[in-house]
Amino acid sequence: MSSIKPYKISVPDNKLENLATRLSVASFPDELDEAAWEYGAPLADIKRLTNYWKEGFNWKKQEEKLNELPHFHTDISIDGFGSLDIHFLHQKSAVKGAIPLLFVHGWPGSFIEVTKILAILTQGGSDSPAFHVVAPSLPNFGFSEGPRRKGFGLEKYSEACHKVMLALGYNEYVTQGGDWGFFITRFIGLLYPQHCKASHINMVRSNPPTFSSNPLLALEHAITPYSERDKKGLARSQWFLREGSGYREEQSTKPQTLGYALHDSPVALLAWIYEKLHDWTDSYPWTDDEILTWISIYWFSRAGPAASVRIYYESAHSPGPSRERASAWIPDVKLGLAHFSAELTVVPKTWGRTLGPVVYESDNDKGGHFSAWERPDVISGDLKKMFGMGGGAFGVVKGKEGYEKVNARL
Repeated sequence: MSSIKPYKISVPDNKLENLATRLSVASFPDELDEAAWEYGAPLADIKRLTNYWKEGFNWKKQEEKLNELPHFHTDISIDGFGSLDIHFLHQKSAVKGAIPLLFVHGWPGSFIEVTKILAILTQGGSDSPAFHVVAPSLPNFGFSEGPRRKGFGLEKYSEACHKVMLALGYNEYVTQGGDWGFFITRFIGLLYPQHCKASHINMVRSNPPTFSSNPLLALEHAITPYSERDKKGLARSQWFLREGSGYREEQSTKPQTLGYALHDSPVALLAWIYEKLHDWTDSYPWTDDEILTWISIYWFSRAGPAASVRIYYESAHSPGPSRERASAWIPDVKLGLAHFSAELTVVPKTWGRTLGPVVYESDNDKGGHFSAWERPDVISGDLKKMFGMGGGAFGVVKGKEGYEKVNARL
């Protein structure tokens, strides 16, 4: 078994001084009149945030707050890549029968996304299920080590997360994820179905049902007109493909070229990510402290901010199942879907049901891409309902139903 050790976030003073120096000499481009958000992150916003990052933002205060959480790290052996030191949060519930839950973040998120739902999920045991929550920093993200060789694709990210759960003694577990967390948790279900018993996802990436693969769903889809919700969702999806996905082409093809800017310039990193925090949420009222904490986790990350975008290239070029496989039927693993009106892809429900045996769905008219941060009430509520008594995934983990005395309640 791997050695699990406590971890404390501690950015050295010389890195803070280096950041302050870079921010102090930052220069900015001009901007067209009335450009607003149409051309990208507005100049006034980036100047304000840069100045606050330099003059007012207190990373040490945020670091202290983050260190109140239970951080750990351990060496995980990845086939073909040797050992990687993986950082993770592990918030255990006081409920003995709590359900082991793996939470997987994406880009440009991090382990911080789980922090708003930790307290909610670990509570319970009588009227609702409780969870032991594990939230890793993916390799190349946050405070985890990154691989030094090419080819670390989605299969390897899935292996890393799965082996963290095994190292903690969770032979069976459930998962939650969006963005890359969608793809990684889907691959975990594909590759390790004897361990991953159910998944809840909040970015529903799927295709229309076909008569060859999903005849009943295809018939329902064929005879059911699109609702107003469906039409708005497909319009949102088309907007993203047309106006919001340029970053993906660059990160999927030439991540190293982009990496020079992200590594050298905190302003470049800020603008690159801040645009997504704005465009991908549903008018979420970001505070400057929230924004800069998210960005600082990237700036101070162990592998460096450039490493985080390599997942796009590797997912498109590495051997193993392609990312498209995640959007096809995966059997045996029960599935919960959270639909949000301002997600990057918003599909009709018949499309989502092509992903696997769906046992729970929620339809939310408010919320975007970072739903655990924007709508912690929905994500935690979904998990409580899906895995609670009467839910479609109740009792999927043997002996871990989420309650103190489940037999007495039955």
